[in-house]
Formats: sequence, structure tokens, C-alpha cells
Amino acid sequence: MLKEACVENFTSIPYVINKGANRIELNNNLTLGGTTPSYGVIKKAVTYASNFHIPVIVMIRPRGGNFCYSESEIEIMASDLEIAAKLGAQGVTFGCLTSQNHLDKVKMKRLISLARSLNIDVVMHMAFDAMPLTEQEDGLNWLANNGVKRILTHGGELATPVLNTISHLKEIINWANGKIEILPGGGITAKNSTLIAERLQVDQLHGTKIVE
Repeated sequence: MLKEACVENFTSIPYVINKGANRIELNNNLTLGGTTPSYGVIKKAVTYASNFHIPVIVMIRPRGGNFCYSESEIEIMASDLEIAAKLGAQGVTFGCLTSQNHLDKVKMKRLISLARSLNIDVVMHMAFDAMPLTEQEDGLNWLANNGVKRILTHGGELATPVLNTISHLKEIINWANGKIEILPGGGITAKNSTLIAERLQVDQLHGTKIVE
């Protein structure tokens, strides 16, 4: 099973790789849900992880709070995406919503197109979980059709224990049906990962405590 370790800054990366992480999601300030790390942090993380053939996915998020971004913030995100690609990251993760938490297809398309032109993978992060349940299946199909590689999802509000979101995670996985990867995350740890993987029949999981 692929274990994606969600880390803050570079300092945890040697440890999680040593403990068996297979992929890194690199953030700054996890207390805000993760924001974009600095140039130096990205450079060091990618260089170090490459020695172990571990891919690094960089968070592209200019601030905490909601996922409704101004034009200036989208320009910042585009610049940060370009830097991540330049520094050798294998992917980026972001999510753009409207003020009503609908998928902002215009802004998403702009960033997705940029990422694809730079040959870097795109992950839709847990902004997906803020979307209305009635729109998630259509949103998933749109993301799949527009080249997004996978969706990181908790299957509900992050405060809800992951074992209580299993049924909706199964529904999301069924919607995906091989069109797009589904990466369950949020509250998944080294202790419960085997159980959750078996319940969901998935081969990849995400978490800040995914390894011991």
C-alpha cells in the first residue's frame, strides 16, 4: 500500500521516509490546513526525496481559510506552481471553489492547464469535501475529464472521524470507477490504515501520522 505522508516543512521528511512513506505531500502551516511552502523548503525536500525515488506533491494554497480565491491569489498560486515544477516536484495539490462552495471551473482550468503544460501532476485536495454532496459526483467527473490525477478526500467534514465517513468514501470510489484516483485522508494513522484500506479496497492512503 502506498503511504502518502503529509508533512510540514522539511524537518519531518527524513523521518517519514525512513519509516516507510512512499510519497510526500509538502506543506507549510498545517494548523491552517496547509499552505504553500517556501522556495528553499521545496528545493531541499525534492532534492532529498529524489535520493530515495520518493515523489513530492507541493501544496499550492496562498492562505488558510476558504477556497474562494481572488484574481491576485490565483496569480500567486500560478507563480508558486511554476516554482514547484521548476524545482522538480512531481505534483501539486490545490482546489478552487466559489463563494457558494461550488467548483470554480474557470480558475481550476487555468491552474490545471498551467500544470499540464509543465508536465506536473494535479491533485484536488480536500476542498472537494467542502462542495455540496449533490455536486460532488459531477465535480469528480469534471476533474477526471480535465486531467486531474487524483482527489484527496476525507469523505465528509474533517472533524468527523474517518470511520464514520467510510460509506461516503465508498460512494466516491464507486463514482471514480478508475477514471480518477481517490486518495482517502484525514485521521488515517499507522494504527488504523490497514483496517481502512481493507474496508475501502484502496491501495493508497494519506495522513500526517500515516507512518509510525
